[in-house]
Amino acid sequence: MFQIGDKIFYPMHGGGIIEKIEEKEIFGQTQLYYVVNIPHRNMQVMLPLDKTEKLGMRPIVDPDTLDDVLSTFHSGETETASMNDTQRQRLNMSKIKTGDICEEVAVIRDLLRIKNKRKLGMADKNMLDNARQILISEVVLVKDIPLDQATHLLDQICDLQ
Repeated sequence: MFQIGDKIFYPMHGGGIIEKIEEKEIFGQTQLYYVVNIPHRNMQVMLPLDKTEKLGMRPIVDPDTLDDVLSTFHSGETETASMNDTQRQRLNMSKIKTGDICEEVAVIRDLLRIKNKRKLGMADKNMLDNARQILISEVVLVKDIPLDQATHLLDQICDLQ
């Protein structure tokens, strides 16, 4: 169970901080909810305590794991290179939904590799922007740095090809 003040990651949304735990009655059923502030999206979400595992909510990664993932950013094969746009978008979306930081990085890496060869379509461009924002939101919380500094850090890593 998470506590108030814990830094968490919520797939498809990014990093957040648990602000409170409150009891709510919805459709006649009372249960406890985490109230999570997701700063980079300027939003607050309520997640039922008993569904956090199913929703993929997890603690943010530790600094060493983040450094390892970022240091290996450019390694690995591009899994989506031979796929058509629809197949690639489905695979990338499923990777982002896992909430696994390694999968998020793979989506960003693969889309950047494609971008270096040709212009990205609108769907791929949106996917890349979204995946970057999600990763940056976790970097902000793990490294305890401002958003612009985390963005600059990721931009530096992405440009090291």
